[in-house]
Amino acid sequence: MKPVRYLLFTDLDGTLLDHHSYQWQAAEPALRALERAGVPVIFTTSKTAAELAPLQQAIGNQHPCIAENGALVVIPPHYFHSAEQQVHYLGEPRQTLLAILARLRDKGFQFQMFSDLSVQALSELTGLDSTSAGLALQRQATEPLLWQMGEAQLEHFRHELAAEGLTLLAGGRFLHVMGHFDKGEAMAWLVNAYRQYWGPGTLKTIALGDGPNDAGMLMAADYPVLIPGARSAECVIDHSRLRHAPAPGPKGWNQSVLALMRELSIVPA
Repeated sequence: MKPVRYLLFTDLDGTLLDHHSYQWQAAEPALRALERAGVPVIFTTSKTAAELAPLQQAIGNQHPCIAENGALVVIPPHYFHSAEQQVHYLGEPRQTLLAILARLRDKGFQFQMFSDLSVQALSELTGLDSTSAGLALQRQATEPLLWQMGEAQLEHFRHELAAEGLTLLAGGRFLHVMGHFDKGEAMAWLVNAYRQYWGPGTLKTIALGDGPNDAGMLMAADYPVLIPGARSAECVIDHSRLRHAPAPGPKGWNQSVLALMRELSIVPA
């Protein structure tokens, strides 16, 4: 009988990365243990693919990633069956979203989009350095925005987006305009790709997140972990195996993952 194989999907901001400093080092013991145990760690985030590349290099992560809240799955070169990098898109092109948002702005809705911002402006707004802010602006299939009106107008805005086949998802700092997909759907697509590559056997998933945009991913996982954060109370998960991390950010991530590895007998080599 083949042993159970695991995939771990993780949000970044406020989960693997500290909400304020963006540091991940407190999670290094668990990251290294997962690497030695042969468990791929899949970054699953609202960040762009351009942002993820240097972070993956810094951490030493050479696995696929899910960017822009599930809008695209990036498969690195020489992974699975292809020597080339492959990108699977679940979302509409960004230019389509920007055209729709321009029409809604003309109707009187007030918001500030990433496409309105310079690198310096985004850096000041988020605390990112200029290089990181530039990478964050390289979006392909979603558009984050800051809402500048009240709740009543926001509901009207949601209805207008729905009529265009779009939805609005709350992230850690921004609202994200996107198509009808989420991290859970991108996760399911990638799980199926691993099943085809690995062949027969049992595959289980672990997922960690801290906010509403992680709900689909956590619901789809066999072992979901909710990290405490500013918006974790809004992440309503009806799952019999849901567990709550004992601390926010990478510290709670590290403790939760190591505890799960012990419980599931995931043993580093």
